[in-house]
Amino acid sequence: MEELLVLVDAQDRALGTAPKLVVHESGMLHRAFSVVLFDGRGRMLLQRRARSKYHSGGLWTNTCCGHPRPDETLVAAARRRLAEEMGVSCDLRPVGAFTYRARIGDLEEHEYDHVVVGWFDGAPRPAASEVEEWRWVDPAAAAAELAEAPARFTVWFGRVLALARGATE
Repeated sequence: MEELLVLVDAQDRALGTAPKLVVHESGMLHRAFSVVLFDGRGRMLLQRRARSKYHSGGLWTNTCCGHPRPDETLVAAARRRLAEEMGVSCDLRPVGAFTYRARIGDLEEHEYDHVVVGWFDGAPRPAASEVEEWRWVDPAAAAAELAEAPARFTVWFGRVLALARGATE
């Protein structure tokens, strides 16, 4: 079944839906989320996207990302995707949002991205089709690594990191 994304305006009001690939080929503004998990020591769970992903494969990013379905709440969608992608279940809460637009190869990401955080102690069980590797890292170390080698990270990671860190400090 073709995945439909929720198209939104600049205030995140739903305007309709469109197929995922069409949205990313044309750069339509759509609703998305980025999950960041922290452990009891304050470290963030990062993942390296599988190289087989249709964009940004092999790059480091936040714990997981996705798009709410037309009939899903933001938190329900984030919990679903966290379980599918990382094999983790935990409580989540939204901490902010931002809009970005970036050309990634032949595609154009134009997202109203909601940042969602949660707490989890343990080892995730990621889906190999989604995640190449993962690691726990101190947020300050992640920020330093991003500043030193931004090409190793997804284009949205810096904004996600800033919102997630602000929510836990």
